[in-house]
This record gives sequence, structure tokens and C-alpha cells, in this order.
Amino acid sequence: MFFAVVPPEEARQHLGEALTPLRDLPGAPRWGRRERWHLTLLFLAEVPEELVPELVAAAGPAVSAAPPMVLRLAGSGRFGSARRPQVAWAGIDGDVAPLDELAGRLARAAREFGLPGENRAFQPHLTLGRWKPGRPADATLTDRLAGYRGPAWPVTEVQLLESRLGGRAPYEVVTSWPVT
Repeated sequence: MFFAVVPPEEARQHLGEALTPLRDLPGAPRWGRRERWHLTLLFLAEVPEELVPELVAAAGPAVSAAPPMVLRLAGSGRFGSARRPQVAWAGIDGDVAPLDELAGRLARAAREFGLPGENRAFQPHLTLGRWKPGRPADATLTDRLAGYRGPAWPVTEVQLLESRLGGRAPYEVVTSWPVT
């Protein structure tokens, strides 16, 4: 289970078109499907079913405290070393400070219920793909998108999502909150 902001289709399509020349290059990561692209604000893994209603109730005020935000997908990079890249990502530009504050409020709300978040600082990004360990990997591919700037878009909602393996939809929306 995780809290996320999903960029609008126009932004995802624009980025997808920018990725087209990289998709089949040697050493490319296994690219994620565009319909799965999102900005994870807080990853929680498994949440006991009995805690979901309380988590939803606590997250509402955390989201409602967020000001209107405008973001854009911009730049790129990787997690992992140049010799062993792990994740290719697109960066985020725009109202990143309020997004960071929102992620912090959600993490504090989750901790109230003993739900562990990630142990690293929030780094806003959109995961584009993953390199498989032991396979040839060209970590410089993300350098080719360093100057990428997608269209700006307003954040309209935060979603609480649950992964669904093997289903038609990649994620199930547990609930969502408007950002106004």
C-alpha cells in the first residue's frame, strides 16, 4: 500500500514519447508501463486490514493541509552506481517543497499506527524502469534525458493505492483526497 500522486495522461504521454528512442537500446532497463507511472509519497508495504480505516482518517487532514501545487516531470537520473545501476527515474520540478512537506505529514500519520515508512529521506521521482542484476546495464541512458522538461500540471489529488498482481488494473485505488 502506498500514497501517490499520479501525473495526468498528457504528462505521462509526453515523457513516454521522450523515452521512445531509448527503449530498445542495449543495456536499457526494463521499462515500466506508462499506466503504472506515479510519484510515491510514502510506501507502506503491507497494512493490516483493520488499520486501513484509521490510516485513511489520519491521512485526510495531512492532505487537506497541502496547498495547491504545480509540478512537471523534468530531468532524469538513476539510483545505484554507474557500474550497478538499479532504477532509472524522471525527476520532479515545480512546487517540490510543499510535496516534500506533504510526504512528511503522511509519514507522521502512518507512524501513529506503528506503520513503518522508508528509512531514507523523501526524494520525489517517477520510476521509469529497473535494471536486472547481472544483466548488461548502460547507466548513461538516463543522461540523455537530463534536459527533459515535460508540461506543467496541477496536483489534483493524492491517492492511497494497493498493488494488484495479475489484475487488469495495475493498482487498486483504496481512496483519494482532493488537493485544492
